Amino acid sequence: MSFAFVVCLAVLFGVAALGTPIGYAMLVASIAYLAISGSDLSLAAEQLIQNIYSGYILLAVPLFIVAANIMNAGSISDRLLAFCIALVGRFRGGMGYVNIVVSLIFAGMSGSAVADAAGPGKMMISMMTKGGHYTKGFAAGITAASATIGPIVPPSIPMVMYALVSDQSIGYLFLGGVVPGFVMAIMLAIMNFALTGRAEKKREPAVPLREIPRLTLRAIPVLFMPVILLGGIYGGATTPTEAAAIAALYALLLAMVFYRQLSLKGLAEVFSESARQAATVGIVIGSALIFNYIVAAERIPDALASFLEGREIGPVEFMIGVNILLLLLGMLLDGGTIILVVLPLFIPAARAVGIDMIHFGVVAVVNTMIGLVTPPYGILIFVINAVTGISIKEIVAGILPFLGALIIALVVLAAFPDLVLYLPRLFGYEG
Repeated sequence: MSFAFVVCLAVLFGVAALGTPIGYAMLVASIAYLAISGSDLSLAAEQLIQNIYSGYILLAVPLFIVAANIMNAGSISDRLLAFCIALVGRFRGGMGYVNIVVSLIFAGMSGSAVADAAGPGKMMISMMTKGGHYTKGFAAGITAASATIGPIVPPSIPMVMYALVSDQSIGYLFLGGVVPGFVMAIMLAIMNFALTGRAEKKREPAVPLREIPRLTLRAIPVLFMPVILLGGIYGGATTPTEAAAIAALYALLLAMVFYRQLSLKGLAEVFSESARQAATVGIVIGSALIFNYIVAAERIPDALASFLEGREIGPVEFMIGVNILLLLLGMLLDGGTIILVVLPLFIPAARAVGIDMIHFGVVAVVNTMIGLVTPPYGILIFVINAVTGISIKEIVAGILPFLGALIIALVVLAAFPDLVLYLPRLFGYEG
């Protein structure tokens, strides 16, 4: 590790500690490295341009963001919510199950945990706390926890990021996320059942059975979106990026033409907000690409792989160590930063000890999504606080039991690779 790289890390953590967004901190640190090492400063721009222009897959990120924002702006989320209430709302703890099912279905459309929490999640909290049916902390906790399923079930923006840094197939990564999404949902449902006795003050009246066919028909166009997305990708008709464009167009047609719930003014606001969100993600990705070039130039991943080979560390010990580290980093760093900056350090080492890269990637993404609800940084805690006004203290207290359920799901997925790899192998993956 050179002196220039030590200075680079010091600048990175120092600038970030001042409250600077992590994307800008990485950019400043990278320029500091190039300056001290005597490299041409234009290397930063060169790496950025080369990687962005060759990264066709990155176009999927803003397109999924647009699709999610259109669904939240129109009545699509409302129809999905009504369908889920009719489906599982009649059971003990029904609204908790509704919350989980909504997140599971919405995950197949947006690929974003924040979109889930700020859109359907906000409505769910309002319904759960209305009339004192559930405590505010419980409603906020299960909403935040279930929103983490969003980036696991395909489509998934974090999976796109991992594919970028690991050179793995997005299609197989998407398939690898399906079963883990259901495992997370099941663990959350078990915890919901265990807590319902204390948290459920009143039960929602059951939707009459005769209403279910009508509500199902209203929701079918919404439920058809995951079919279009996944059918196009795995049927070989579209690439993931093309599927993201189709998803955005389909959401637009539903909201503006079919349901007529989104005006031109509303559409302009959707595009404006989507551009802002995409730019924020783009800055982090672009800065990470430059930073990763520096890490590769310093041969840090190779040194780490050699170190592990010399210590005869096996795949089990490696997975345990990496997951503990990622859980700790998730308390302080954004998930995208961990995927783009931290994971590339461990990918060569993971290969060296014989860990499958699809399994490693899916488990790592699950881990970083748990970080979204882990105090003190957990961004979903602040999102829910902002959209509902529920205090941070109540939200954190409500999240903790569900955080335990998610960690159990993580352990299960890390310990049993076949849960992740079953569907990819079914579709031809040879790993």
